[in-house]
Amino acid sequence: MTYTGEVEVGGPADVQSAGDLRITKLAVGEMSNNAYLLRCELTGEQVLVDAAAEPDRLLELVGDTGLARIVTTHRHHDHWGALAAVKEATGAETVAGERDAEGIEVASDRTVATGARVRVGSCELEVIEVVGHTPGSIVLAYDDPDGVVHLFVGDDLFPGGVGKTWSPEDFTTLIGEVETKLFGRFPDDTHVYPGHGNDTTLGAERPHLPEWRERGW
Repeated sequence: MTYTGEVEVGGPADVQSAGDLRITKLAVGEMSNNAYLLRCELTGEQVLVDAAAEPDRLLELVGDTGLARIVTTHRHHDHWGALAAVKEATGAETVAGERDAEGIEVASDRTVATGARVRVGSCELEVIEVVGHTPGSIVLAYDDPDGVVHLFVGDDLFPGGVGKTWSPEDFTTLIGEVETKLFGRFPDDTHVYPGHGNDTTLGAERPHLPEWRERGW
């Protein structure tokens, strides 16, 4: 079946291949958070992005292969509610942005900043800090062998706008960072995997950047 990225809490996961990386998307929890299981097709190593909720479902997704690490995109509780349980069950390394780690109640084994790399077997994810939604949110970028970039953006970017902010200053910071670090760097076919809801591409959202800036959210 064709990957759509449209998942619902209680429903099945959606899976696609991106070169040597298999991406499995699952919706969990009361806030319909997206969790992404990344698997290297060459080595079998797995990494989970956002152990948000429903640890039993996440562990079922992981299966018997094991989990090398869990990356938390930002400090908001709905993105790490199942982190302690999944870490205890798997022994996975916990990874978070260095400026958000103190806001996550489960200790980070490794903190990262812009330019760091997170490995998934033979695959490599680049860390990009994006400030505004939280002080230290991180985006993970994977450039697949076909030349398509895949961005795991947490709550920094969604179809229709940037993430929630709590002051005009935070919004100005966030949209500036998103414009510069994501839209200013990556092409239109870049695939965007948000922390909630459906996927999008930078090309689908790019024409609306002036509209977002004008409305202020």
